[in-house]
Amino acid sequence: MEKEDKKEKFLTPVFIDAFDLDDAWYQCLDKILDYGYVYKVERGSYKGMRRLEFDYVVIRVRKPDHQIIPIIPEGCGIPAPTSMEYIQEYLNYLLTDQKTSSEDYTYGERLVNPKIRIIDENNVEREIECKINPIQEVIRIYKTEGFETNQCTLEIGMPTDIRLKDPPCCRLIDTRIRYGKLHFIIYFRSWDLWGGMPSNLGGMELLKQYMASEIGVENGEIIASSKGLHLYEYCWEWAKQRTRKYDLKIDE
Repeated sequence: MEKEDKKEKFLTPVFIDAFDLDDAWYQCLDKILDYGYVYKVERGSYKGMRRLEFDYVVIRVRKPDHQIIPIIPEGCGIPAPTSMEYIQEYLNYLLTDQKTSSEDYTYGERLVNPKIRIIDENNVEREIECKINPIQEVIRIYKTEGFETNQCTLEIGMPTDIRLKDPPCCRLIDTRIRYGKLHFIIYFRSWDLWGGMPSNLGGMELLKQYMASEIGVENGEIIASSKGLHLYEYCWEWAKQRTRKYDLKIDE
């Protein structure tokens, strides 16, 4: 008897159209339980742990300033993924280049005072300052040269990051001014849906509000995408509780 041919599988991109950041987080939890791919991490953070991950997801948030932190219903029995106090601190992190001796980089360093890490012919590693503040340069370009440009991108990732043990998850924050508003288009190579996304987008929303005010335009939307938005196994039951999918079986 001939073996049955395996059905060819394709990636399943998911599009989420959300009103605010709370709605975006809830919808992501709901959809990842339906469309997530289960695998064990072979390289990277939490090696050996299982993840539930979107093949690819695009999240459009129309009013990200409406409700920034996720709402956890009273009595739900699950921990809040972030707080407004933490997000305010995260904004400060994005606006300063300070880092500890154990950190290879911070998002803030890449956004306000990026440095190129190189290894010379003697295998000695050193940093070269780019001597530019990308956030302030984007503000300057929009204020002095006009809004109709596609060049105002805040790049966090660098080619040399491939050598790092933990390269940046967020690779770029692209910007656009259209219809009188500043919008962020963000890409994450990998993204923790429970412990990362709410704080990341909350802090970046506050950054966008600051930049819009400095430029003199209204605050706009966020469109974020990722081929690695995931939920670690220890969060699966919390996600089921939050979305009321108590009896859902996750494919092994």
